[in-house]
Amino acid sequence: MYPGAQAVAMLQPTQGNATAGTVRFEQHRHAVMVFARVTGLKPNQEHGFHVHEKGDCSSPDGMSAGGHFNPTGKPHGHFSGTERHAGDMPNLRADANGVAETRFMMTGMEVGTGGATDIVGKGLIVHVNPDDYTSQPTGNAGGRLACAVIQKS
Repeated sequence: MYPGAQAVAMLQPTQGNATAGTVRFEQHRHAVMVFARVTGLKPNQEHGFHVHEKGDCSSPDGMSAGGHFNPTGKPHGHFSGTERHAGDMPNLRADANGVAETRFMMTGMEVGTGGATDIVGKGLIVHVNPDDYTSQPTGNAGGRLACAVIQKS
């Protein structure tokens, strides 16, 4: 199946951190394929990874990106469930060198449609801790290591 609209996010480290990377999003019918390569993570650890409500990385700590992207008003939850934020994605798993490479399909979000769940223009955050997928409203993922604005490509 050929992809439809595409977007990219260039992660830049927040103040005092070294996390960076590139994340691509491709619309495939009713799902979005996500491709990520992120460096500068804590080796052999998981890190929360979410789309956030604001495409604003101007603050040194990444807090200007706001909370999780949640246009449908659902509770935070596991990325495979239906009761979750549109921005709730799987944790990134770093290898022994602090590099995470992954790809996965997401439902509940769109690329370039202009609809309520469109992620273009939203923020993308890599967190210090793993998402526990249950704590409200953010999965207890902690501080922000890197921030990006998702842009249509």
